[in-house]
Amino acid sequence: MVSLSSSARLLPFPLLQSFIRPFSSSATLLRGYSRRSSPIAAAFSQASQSSHAVREGQVMEAPRPSSRRPWKPTCLYYTQGKCAMMKDAMHLEKFSHNLMVDLPVNASATDKVKPQKLDYLLILDLEGKVEILEFPVVMIDAQSMEFIDSFHRFVRPTAMSEHRIREYIEGKYGKFGVDRVWHDTAIHFKEVLQEFEDWIGNHNLWKKEQGGSLNNAAFVTCGNWDLKTKVPEQCKVSKIKLPTYFMEWINLKDIYLNFYCRRATGMMTMMRELQLPIVGSHHLGIDDSKNIARVVQHMLADGAMMQITAKRQSATGDVKFLFKDRIR
Repeated sequence: MVSLSSSARLLPFPLLQSFIRPFSSSATLLRGYSRRSSPIAAAFSQASQSSHAVREGQVMEAPRPSSRRPWKPTCLYYTQGKCAMMKDAMHLEKFSHNLMVDLPVNASATDKVKPQKLDYLLILDLEGKVEILEFPVVMIDAQSMEFIDSFHRFVRPTAMSEHRIREYIEGKYGKFGVDRVWHDTAIHFKEVLQEFEDWIGNHNLWKKEQGGSLNNAAFVTCGNWDLKTKVPEQCKVSKIKLPTYFMEWINLKDIYLNFYCRRATGMMTMMRELQLPIVGSHHLGIDDSKNIARVVQHMLADGAMMQITAKRQSATGDVKFLFKDRIR
């Protein structure tokens, strides 16, 4: 975890009255990046009880009838149970450090969940087309549907110049106002995987010395691109071997098609058809992972079975798709 100053100040933003933008006292955190006037937090609404879109990307508040507390955007300095800004009272007031509030479970819905072969589901939604920029994972219990934990890291490209990185990040995260936190916290993909392996190891989902696939758990992605294409590509760029736990996954689009007998082009289609309001900002990885997790919760409550849909034969081999009816 990087070391950051706890000082902060308020900045204006067109969609909000104020946001916190922390300053780093360490020159190494800047990595050649000059400070600008954009806030670190995404443009989320301090929403009222009625869910409503506040900008492009449909930032909304999740319905929580039992709570009148205003919705808060997820803190993006927060990862693996730690946040460098926890001593800053204003920061704590503005941002949420508990993803569970966006993934509530209705106790009566668990009665409808069918027995699952897997214990845990790891919802993954990568961001970054040239190289991976964000690696977010939301872990839920496959039977109770409850949120268990999350892993989130911004990823620093390996084979790009600092100038190109600044352009890349401005184009991707500048519109959300989180480019500052990206520059403060991003680490290389190899380091991200090392931290992720510690995380899944602590949850007893995988042991490095044993290798192999995950233990009673599986990745859930909205499409095959994340694990079929992007992770192998990034491993080549980062000059590392494809980890064994990336050899199989669940494509939620295929599960959705076979369970509801209708095709969904992506997360937004699923949420619209299931009448689920969007939480957070579309195309911010951690928020997309939460929203996909909410789709998974809804499908489990409807009686869907989460099962592996794709397997890679080897680190360099072809992918075998296990469902006859699938999204191509």
